[in-house]
Amino acid sequence: MLVRERMTRNAITIKDDTSLDDALRIMRENKVRRLPIQDKTGKLVGIVSEKDLLYASPSPATSLSVWEIHGLLSHIKVSELMTKNVITVCEDCPIEEAARIMVDSKIGGLPVMRGDVMVGIITETDLFKTFLELFGAREQGTRFTLMLPERPGMLAALAQRVSEMGGNIVALGTFLGDDPTNREIIMKVQGIEKEVLWPKIEELGIRLLDVRES
Repeated sequence: MLVRERMTRNAITIKDDTSLDDALRIMRENKVRRLPIQDKTGKLVGIVSEKDLLYASPSPATSLSVWEIHGLLSHIKVSELMTKNVITVCEDCPIEEAARIMVDSKIGGLPVMRGDVMVGIITETDLFKTFLELFGAREQGTRFTLMLPERPGMLAALAQRVSEMGGNIVALGTFLGDDPTNREIIMKVQGIEKEVLWPKIEELGIRLLDVRES
């Protein structure tokens, strides 16, 4: 899966001369937490987060009047607050690589570029939606958490056994086990009762960690 398949297209952007007050209003109206910033030519020159704007706003305990606060915020431009060295990804970037960049850089969103042109943005929300799909969170089935020996062919054997028993795997995720000799698997299956399927899976030398209907 690539970034272009899960990114938000037609991302909301602002110009670098937008005021702090207007930027906050745009975020709240559109329910977003970050805004890419472009100059007058449309070139990406920065990005600003809701946190950046709130840190720059007067404290709720300030003695300034509402009108004074509004006047102050209208004079602060996002160009003074934005992050200028924007971390971006291209639209053909694998989605897991985009997630790694976000985690390693401690950021919640990445503008997506096609050359010098911004074509979208991918955020932590887009990744959470992908996570839901990966684990079949919106589909009914039996969710197995299994510990497989780290041997060639084990995953294929598991899938074959489910198929032989008339089950259909609708979600599958693999994770590091508790040591290098095994791997944890989360699998959601439809079309067969867990009491029927599990004994046949166990014959493969697979350990059951958890099973539940979901």
